[in-house]
Amino acid sequence: MRTIALIDVNNFYVSCERIFNPKLENKPVVVLSNNDGCAISRSNEAKKVGIKMGEPWFKLRKLAKQYNVVAQSSNYTLYADMSSRVMTILSQFSPDQEVYSIDECFLDLTSFKHQDLIKFGQKIKQTIKQWIGLPVCIGMGSTKTLAKLANHIAKKHSVFHGVCNLNLMDQETADTWLSQINVKEVWGIGRQLAPKLNALGIQSVLDLKNADPTRMRQFFSVVVEKTIRELRGIVCIELEDMNEPKKEIMCSRSFGQRITELYELEEAVSSYVTRAAEKLRAQQSIAAVVYVYIRTSPYGTKKQYVNEVNIPLFKPSDNTLQLNNAALLGLKYLYKKGYQYQKAGIMLCQLSSKHILQESLFSDTSPNNQMKVMDAINHRWKNKLKLGSAGINQKWKMKSGNKSKNYTTHWGELIQVN
Repeated sequence: MRTIALIDVNNFYVSCERIFNPKLENKPVVVLSNNDGCAISRSNEAKKVGIKMGEPWFKLRKLAKQYNVVAQSSNYTLYADMSSRVMTILSQFSPDQEVYSIDECFLDLTSFKHQDLIKFGQKIKQTIKQWIGLPVCIGMGSTKTLAKLANHIAKKHSVFHGVCNLNLMDQETADTWLSQINVKEVWGIGRQLAPKLNALGIQSVLDLKNADPTRMRQFFSVVVEKTIRELRGIVCIELEDMNEPKKEIMCSRSFGQRITELYELEEAVSSYVTRAAEKLRAQQSIAAVVYVYIRTSPYGTKKQYVNEVNIPLFKPSDNTLQLNNAALLGLKYLYKKGYQYQKAGIMLCQLSSKHILQESLFSDTSPNNQMKVMDAINHRWKNKLKLGSAGINQKWKMKSGNKSKNYTTHWGELIQVN
């Protein structure tokens, strides 16, 4: 039997904020999405007073005032750096690692069976807490789906002290726990598919496990069939290589205020292209197509507009200037006067390895040192070198009325201890 572990940081964004601001401990805290829009991370105290995930902040102000809820603007630079530290620590506990999300990671612990895996899990938990201050829960099972559910059990029930290993339970005990979990909590099922399963009499995880996988595939998809088999301990979803290149790279943001002018949209799009191109070069890829979209707010009574376009490149590239030229060309095609735009975004598509690029007879094959210099400067001095089309003032930038400092990535914002 395999042992797959899922390590998940508890209330990740809130926990990152609490590390550098201990006054937030034991208080209801929420972290808000871009432009201080919706609650995307909640402390346990905030959950208890009734704040729901994804709820708009303007609807929560009365409740927040009543319970003294602290709202933090999202600080993705801080969260990304803390995530990198967590994943680096976890890589020391197993050579087989899949970074699933910013706050979740799978480890294959099958080769560690000679150890007490509960104690091993507690060691992982204590190491992360001691070294960087973040609380985690760990779930273990014979498949990734069971590891996810074990993590859910570890979070909800203090008797496990943050580490639950379904592999150590007899079948009757494990099934008892699965019978107490709503089917919507299963990885890959979610809130949309759950009502359809409920209509078939499947309410709990155990109900889904006992369902006929072939019949469920006919009703739904192969994904549901694989999920049922995973619940039965049959591995259908392998760990993925964490270094596998992305097939698409997207960058988009909502604006801090509505914008109407083309030059403002160009500033935003150029900024997004710069960031996406850095990621493209980091994974040694080139893009053949640049996708651009713009849209107004889907809410309100003002006239709405949304449009998108794909711009194919004459030759696949990782050069920021070439990608930006294509994006701005697409933007000029999309732009219409008289609209108040709320969001824009770009995506680099049809990615391939730069090492297998087929050159033409008249191609310039000399090394592109320009981009290497740009990346080196921006790596050492955060985003100091920009395209002129990205602008300077950038009035469209996101709102972040209560954003914490970049404690771990900016010399001028290091925390001061007295």
